[in-house]
Amino acid sequence: MLHLHSASSERWLRQVEQDLSEILIDHAQCEQKAAATAMNLMFDYVENVELAREMMEIVTEELQHFQMVLDLIRGRGIRFYKSKPGTYGRKLKELVRRQEPGKAVDQLLIASLIEARSCERFVLLRDNLHDAELCEFYGSLYESEARHHATYVRLAKHYATDKEVNDRLEELAAEEAAIIAVGCELPRIHS
Repeated sequence: MLHLHSASSERWLRQVEQDLSEILIDHAQCEQKAAATAMNLMFDYVENVELAREMMEIVTEELQHFQMVLDLIRGRGIRFYKSKPGTYGRKLKELVRRQEPGKAVDQLLIASLIEARSCERFVLLRDNLHDAELCEFYGSLYESEARHHATYVRLAKHYATDKEVNDRLEELAAEEAAIIAVGCELPRIHS
């Protein structure tokens, strides 16, 4: 279960259709950010050996995905560059509580929601793109995103009770749905 409170809109699919190259560039950058998030969590909570081991696996997998997207971009003759980030990640990070253990719970749950939204969107890309290579590619990624989502939720339960984590996940999922509903004018994986 992905714990999302909303489905992606037709608006997002139109953004994809209008600028697929920009979506691919943003996707590569999202994989970089996902690896960096996992690395930061590993350093922030170094005393949690299980978390560190799980983050090492996620970092490795996210960097592999980054390489795969870069290969796709290069193969299509698209110039890769640092693009302006959308507002999604920043708005979610603003929701993180400042004090521990709430901060750990929120960081892990926000990472889980980003992975869940990626999973949902990768399925949409698989099912709606008119490009066999990209359909196959996105079909191959969504399972790892779902697994990462579940891992982050499970690890949040190291810092709070199941009920506290589940309640906070519901709160954050509602906020995430509101952020997605507003969207972003830039064509992004999470716009």
